[in-house]
Amino acid sequence: MTADPEFSIIVPGYDEEHSIADTIGNIRSVMRRANLSSYELVIVNDGSRDGTREVLEKLKQADTSLLVIHHEFNRGYGAALKTGIRASHGWLIAITDADGTYPNDRLPDLIELCADGARTSDNVTYSRLRMIPKVFLRAYASWIARTTIPDLNSGLRVFRRDLVEKYLSILPDGFSFTTTITLALLTNNYRVTFEPIDYFERIGQSKIKPIRDTLKFIQLIARTGMYFAPARVLFPVLLATGLSAILSLGYDLFVLDDLTDKSVILVMFTMNTAMFAMLADMLDKRT
Repeated sequence: MTADPEFSIIVPGYDEEHSIADTIGNIRSVMRRANLSSYELVIVNDGSRDGTREVLEKLKQADTSLLVIHHEFNRGYGAALKTGIRASHGWLIAITDADGTYPNDRLPDLIELCADGARTSDNVTYSRLRMIPKVFLRAYASWIARTTIPDLNSGLRVFRRDLVEKYLSILPDGFSFTTTITLALLTNNYRVTFEPIDYFERIGQSKIKPIRDTLKFIQLIARTGMYFAPARVLFPVLLATGLSAILSLGYDLFVLDDLTDKSVILVMFTMNTAMFAMLADMLDKRT
């Protein structure tokens, strides 16, 4: 490991025995070509069940500066990144995947920008099934953050250590780590730069389950939105109940000439939602 490295490259991996060696070799080659030597490379084996551990131990013997950490069981993508961040030393943190999906030759550019990379170039390869929910979720997240988000969960990105450490305790252990940190920074008015990069077909079998992970992703967006922008998230609910209450009251007063329980419930629900939104927003601003 380089003494006092300027930046740390963290690579989480789970069952990547067929790609991890090529990924490490590729990163080393890219750094040499870019004349970047003040860095450390941290590999986190997230409880792999194949031969990933053995491959990494052999690579570590040949490359003594390589920092390898093993989880005894699979804890999740986000947990592996958090382990790598806590063990690293650079003031900048770069992350990439072990499966060959990201163009690691762009790492020097992203390190220079010290910003988030987004998979927005023309050469992006992922299934149409994953594209459908991504369009909606990206639009919803952009609305919460009040800015256009080209990609929520790119796994190739660079960020400052001091920023990610502020949110480390609330960042999830699963694939939604990158989504949460993106929304956390944007909703708290930090500068985030999106840089177009390619995204290739992965080596080996994907760990993502489209239906299950999409449902978890929707839950994550709602939870993260409530944490960082509660008034923004609750506004559509408040608008819907408010309009319903007005229409119901109008019908009761001008058609039925009576006040029904339905209108009273709608008015009370609207008032409660408004109070909850204001309290949540004040708590968010204070913290």
